[in-house]
Amino acid sequence: MTEYPANGDTLRGLEARIARMEAVEEIRQLPAKYAVCLDQRDYDALVNLFVDDIGVPGKRRGRQALKAWYCDTVRGGGSKSTAHLVGNHIIEFENDDLATGLVYSRNQLETGERWMVEMMVYLDRYARVDGRWFFQRRTPFFLYQCPMDAIPLDEFKITWGDGPPAQENFHAAFPSWQEFWSDSPNDDLPVPPPSPLGRFVETLRRGQTMPRVKPAGTMRADT
Repeated sequence: MTEYPANGDTLRGLEARIARMEAVEEIRQLPAKYAVCLDQRDYDALVNLFVDDIGVPGKRRGRQALKAWYCDTVRGGGSKSTAHLVGNHIIEFENDDLATGLVYSRNQLETGERWMVEMMVYLDRYARVDGRWFFQRRTPFFLYQCPMDAIPLDEFKITWGDGPPAQENFHAAFPSWQEFWSDSPNDDLPVPPPSPLGRFVETLRRGQTMPRVKPAGTMRADT
């Protein structure tokens, strides 16, 4: 059996690493819990995954306002049953009480006589309050949203009901997409060093400010 030295710095470092691992696991559970709560329509449990002063569309704040927004949005949106599948999840810490995340989600939604399918990514921010981790913000970006039997192939991939198609914004938060397809790609530039530990998402986003999106995940007109 390995014996560890009774060294204060070593023990404190080990405790810090264990605490970080526990934080990662607690944060990783948040999107999974969010998906289950959304699919089971348990909005009391869902809004309790967010900080208590969470901002809500319509310049409102708080969990009660967030619950009302979800209930109104889902009941008025025409969807009946849903299934949200959480995929890739990257978590990076700003400090002991704040972290950022990138989460993929592929979802199926029953609406009227058709099933809709959507592929999206969330850019999250998490905050630890009184020893527990919560969502501080979720910003959605969609690659497509459309009937399962009619996935579009152009850039206007967001469709719902009889409304006009909207432009996808799955790539809006990541400059690499435009860089790759630009008239002057940087293919021949030297490969830069790996991103600093804990700054992978920041490096992907080139330090840009967050794009402004509508609550449903499409781009706002004032961008």
